[in-house]
Amino acid sequence: MQPIDLNLLTALDALLQAGSVTGAARRMNLSAPAMSRTLARIREAVGDPILVRAGRKLVPTPHALALRGRVHEVVEQAAGLLRPGGELEPATLDRVFTLRSGDGLAGMFAESLTRLFQQEAPRVVTRFVPEGDEDVGALRDGQVDLDLGVIGAMGPEVRVQTLFHDRYVAVVRGGHPILRGRYSFERLADHPHISTSRRGKLRGPLDEVLSNMGITRTVALALPSMQATLVVVAGSDMIATVPERCSERAREALGLKTLPMPSTLPTVAISQAWHPRFDADGGHRWLRECVRRVCGREGRRKSNAARISP
Repeated sequence: MQPIDLNLLTALDALLQAGSVTGAARRMNLSAPAMSRTLARIREAVGDPILVRAGRKLVPTPHALALRGRVHEVVEQAAGLLRPGGELEPATLDRVFTLRSGDGLAGMFAESLTRLFQQEAPRVVTRFVPEGDEDVGALRDGQVDLDLGVIGAMGPEVRVQTLFHDRYVAVVRGGHPILRGRYSFERLADHPHISTSRRGKLRGPLDEVLSNMGITRTVALALPSMQATLVVVAGSDMIATVPERCSERAREALGLKTLPMPSTLPTVAISQAWHPRFDADGGHRWLRECVRRVCGREGRRKSNAARISP
């Protein structure tokens, strides 16, 4: 059996991640000519061009695309074997963690999480990125460290930990007509509603619950983010349904009032999800524990929003 040059795997990973010889050279602190020679050796070893010219840039071959995820995982695992063992000292941790979540959850605990990091690991940087087409690939490749929010089906290879359960409340501006007189779900449905949906859905669980009560509401507007929804609610007589805990800080800042919802309206589980290859990573374990601690702390905050019983 011929000896394996593992440096070629590291170089191949850099080339496939950067998509260019120059970018890969920067990642590996090599000159561009040295990386070009390494690419030639990789091509010979693999029996494939790996990167081919298309116009003024290089693009990966189909074989390179098939290899990319596996090569990156092997390189990360090898790097993990060479990391020092022992207890993690957060004060020495120097990393950028990327968290993918909706704006409501980010608004709920981003400030508290950053404050905790500054106390325990001042060199850690937190980067929140918006939700989109959630997939396992971003978690597997390390582009996203944690998915936060309502976690859908992502397959058996993803770890999911429930952080807390949130219930829905209706929100209105201070001085809204519904705040005068006796509150009822019929009166709730008399006013135009806002749907918060990244995909523009006009119906949700509340419609089914109200329908079972013989009540129909009118959704006049769909918005893609909770922040946009709350701002519109603050300046209109429209009503929105939002998760209570995730919206608390924004509601308080805008002076919004809450109204109770039917008890049969389902709650939502807010979770964190990660790829199992980070299970043993000390820094990642510390990150997950920090998120769990902060979410638990924020969950104990008592809402100062006004409540009206139907």
